[in-house]
This record gives sequence, C-alpha cells and structure tokens, in this order.
Amino acid sequence: MKKRSDEQDGERDNSYGIGDLLGLGSQSVRKNYYPALQERIEELEQERNRYKWLFENALHGIFQANLRGGFLACNPAMARICGYDSPEALKNGVIRLREQLFCSSSEFDAIRQELLDHGSLSARETRFQRADRTPVQVAVTLLRRPDLGPEVVEAFVADITERVLARQKLEQLNATLERRVEERTEALQNANVGLRYQIEEREKVERELVVAMEAAKEANRSKDKYLAAASHDLLQPLNAARLMISALQDSSLPEQEARMVQQVHRALEGAEDLLADLLDISKLDQQAMKPDLVYTDVAALARSLGEEFEAVAANAGLGFRVRTVPAVVRTDQRMLTRIVRNLLSNAFRYTRNGGVVLALRQRGEQLRIEVWDTGVGIEAAKLRDIFTEFHQLLPQGTGGRQGVGLGLAIVERMVRVLGYSIDVASRPGRGSRFVLTLPLDQATSSPGPAPRATLPGHAKGFDGLPVLVIDNEPAVLESMQVLLERWGCDVITAGSKAEALAKMAPGARVPAVILADYHLDQELTGYDAIHAVRRHLGQDIPAAVITADRSDDTRRLLRAQYLPILNKPVKPNRLRALITSLITPSSTL
Repeated sequence: MKKRSDEQDGERDNSYGIGDLLGLGSQSVRKNYYPALQERIEELEQERNRYKWLFENALHGIFQANLRGGFLACNPAMARICGYDSPEALKNGVIRLREQLFCSSSEFDAIRQELLDHGSLSARETRFQRADRTPVQVAVTLLRRPDLGPEVVEAFVADITERVLARQKLEQLNATLERRVEERTEALQNANVGLRYQIEEREKVERELVVAMEAAKEANRSKDKYLAAASHDLLQPLNAARLMISALQDSSLPEQEARMVQQVHRALEGAEDLLADLLDISKLDQQAMKPDLVYTDVAALARSLGEEFEAVAANAGLGFRVRTVPAVVRTDQRMLTRIVRNLLSNAFRYTRNGGVVLALRQRGEQLRIEVWDTGVGIEAAKLRDIFTEFHQLLPQGTGGRQGVGLGLAIVERMVRVLGYSIDVASRPGRGSRFVLTLPLDQATSSPGPAPRATLPGHAKGFDGLPVLVIDNEPAVLESMQVLLERWGCDVITAGSKAEALAKMAPGARVPAVILADYHLDQELTGYDAIHAVRRHLGQDIPAAVITADRSDDTRRLLRAQYLPILNKPVKPNRLRALITSLITPSSTL
C-alpha cells in the first residue's frame, strides 16, 4: 500500500507539469522550459517577418479594409496601383471605399452584397480610382473576415490594365477583321452577282451563237443546194454555147467574124472558169470535198496536161515544155489535176514573153511538181497574199484574161486537204516558180505504164467513128453533134434512155463510144442509159459520163462503175482526149 507521502509526491509532480505548461510553475520549472519557449517565439518572429516581407514586397496589392469605411492596412504594391506614394498616404487619402476607391458605386454595392451572401469572390474585374482620379483596371479577390468585424475584408488586387488593353485591342482587331470579312463577303457576293450576270449573259450569247451558227449552217446548206442547182442550170447553156463556139472556131470564117468568135470563146471560158472556181471554193470552205485516193501515174497526168496547154501556148506565142520522170503517187487524181492545171493557167495568164515549164523531179522519197514561168513576177513581201481569195497583186498591162483571183486560193486549199506542201519563189520582172511537194508511193514508184497510143486515123479526126450522145438538153445535143461531126464522127443523138434504145433497133449503127449526161429526165441517170444500151446490144461499149454535177458522191458512184467523167462545160481538147482514150485499144479505165 502506498504511503500518503508518496501520493502527495505524485500530486506534487502533476502540479509541477501543469504549471510548467502554463508558465506558472516554480522558478526551477520556468528555467527548465524557457529555452523551448524562447525558440518557439523566435520561430514565430521569423515567420512574422517572412510574411511581413512578402506583404511589403508582393507584386500584387494586398489590403485589409472595412466595407463601411476605408483601409485598415495595405501594402506598397496597393499604393502603387492606386497612384499613391506610400501605404499611409493611401490609407489617409481613402477613407470611404465606396466613393473614393471604386469608380462605380453600383459596382461596389454589387460586390458588397455578394460578399455578405457568399463570403468571398474571386478575380472580379472592376475599376479603381487612382490618386489623380483616373481609372485603373484591376482583378480583385475578396474574402470576408467576420471574426475581425461584420464587414471586414481582406483582398488581393492585380493590375490588369495591360491585359485589358490587349483584350480591347484584340476585340478591336476582331471587330476590324469582322468588318473586313463583312466587306469582303459583300464584295464577294457582289462579284458573285456580277459573275452570275456575266455567266447568264455568256449563256445567252452562247445560245444566240448556237442559233446563229445553226442559221449559218442552214444558210450554207441552202447556198450549197442553190449552187449545186444553179451550177447545173448555168453550166448546161454554157456547155452548149462553148461547143458551138468550138465548132465555129474550126470553121473557115472571115477575119472579123473569126475575131468575134474568139472574143466570145474567151468570154465563155472566163465564165466557165469563174463558175467552176466558185463551186470548188465553196465545197472546200465547207469541207465537203473529201479526197478519193487512188494510185496515179503523175507522168501520164503531166503529159495529158501538156497536150491540153499546147494550144494555149501556141495561141499566146509562148514556149512550153514538159519534163517528166516515172512516178506513181496515191492521191486524189481529180484534185491533183486541178492543182497543176491552175498553176499552169496562172503561169500562162501572166507570161507575155518567154515560156512555161512543167517539170517532175524526184528528191529522195518525195516528188516535186514544178511550174516555171518568165512572167511579171511577184514581190517577196507579197508572195503569201496570192493564195487568198479575190486577191491579185499583178500590175496592169499584163495582158490576157486576169480572172478574179480564185485559182491559187483553190490550189492552197486542195494542197491542205491532201496534206501536201507548196512553195513559191519569184523575182519581179523575171518570173516565178511554184513547187508542189508530195510523197512518192514506194510500193509502186516504178515507171508507170507506157503512154497510150492513139489510133493514127484519129489524130485530128475520127473518120466516121459512130458516137452515141445522150442528153436531155436539145441545145447540148445540137452543139455536141455539130462539134463531133466537124471532127469526122458519125453522131447519133438521143434525149433519153428510151430514145437511145429506140435508135438501137436491129440493123442500126452500133456506136463505138457512148457519151451520156448524168442527170436525165424522170430521175434517170446517164449510167442507167449506158447500162441499158450495153445490155440491149450485148456489148461492153466504151462510155463516159459528161455532167455538171461535181459532187463527191456522184464521182465515187461513177468511179465504182468504171465510167470516166468529164465535167461541163466541156472543153474541146478534153473531149477529144476522152474520146481518144475510149477508142484506144491499150486504154484502161
């Protein structure tokens, strides 16, 4: 059992412990605990000094204030924000926050009510008044301290003037950008409206253009139909007149009458050439003339043209030579003949002295067809102009028939259709040289067949050669009969297939040659008449078609039937050559 003295000692020890904690113990106890208390006090002092340093050196403003009055405490940063020299100056200068610190009393009232309701607010943007009464943009974080007073608050204040200015500038830039976007959008909308208007106008123009093009095509088709019909109607009387004049030229006439016949002959020749040129240029411009490519003996073609132009050279008192080399090309024979004929016609037309040369020259895998003349020549600057329609550059006084300037235009277009090339060189007063270059056909470039030999008795006349002429135009029949009879032929005329068959009765003369017009009455053709006569007689009589129809379809059809074609108006020398080819034993179609 414990003694009472022991219990008293324990109570004494306990009392000493409480005293020591309260600092009320004996001197010895106080001495024992004093160092710890002193250390704690020093720590608190250090902590207080640290917070004081932070308070005084903080970048943000810190203050304690009574919402019903003014500042209770503030740091230097707060004084700087408000434009005061020191915290004391701020506290002394602002004794009423509502009227002297806040720029807006209503803003202060709203902040005060929010603090009373919620006890705090964070980063509230508002405006304070500086010492010079200018506003400063701040962000305020407030905490209500009811432990220090009903409306005591502590606050942190950040000067956000730069941020607000940057934001305002950004808003201004955004507004400017939006305004520019609106302006650009409006401009774009206006441009779109204008573009839509232009598109509508363009579509309208395109529609009008399509209508105009269709109208132009229809007009061209109508023109082609008109030209085709007119050519037949015009060429028929021209053909009859030309044949009659040719017959008169072979007659013995007084000098004055012979001269008149010659003038009429030249006038008819000019009209024929002009009409033929107009038809060809129209077809070429409409791209209606397509090449019919066949193997052609160019040397034979050149000799044939030479025979055709011998009379022209003789009448003009000019020299004319033809030089050939064996050459075969795959070409459109009619178009190539027309090209060379136009070049020769042009050379004779503008040559008054000297002569003309037609020469074939082989250069590697190409053939050159050259036409030389000693005519008036052309200036170098104007060489290409001669290939345009109705364009003549030759001086007056060149003599002869001048034409209308379509011959070389036709040459240029036909050369283009065939894919050849043509060059011209000329010296004024000395003459010109035209060179047509075309590829040789290597598979058949060996020398062509020998020239056809005509029957000796038919060199100048045909000695009673029976010829059947079928044409539905009486004037043409009469003129053909007169011309052929002057050549010595025994002519049988018929205006239709039925009449031709009627004249082929048993015991009647059997024709050696049949010459038939293509378009006959009752929608019959010369081919029908030729076939009917051949079948009636049971003989394959040589025949040819004489027509004013220059269409490619007609030419291909007759070519398929192996029938030679001679276009109206008929030139006597070509007609003579045609009949000679038909009666020559070695001739081939």
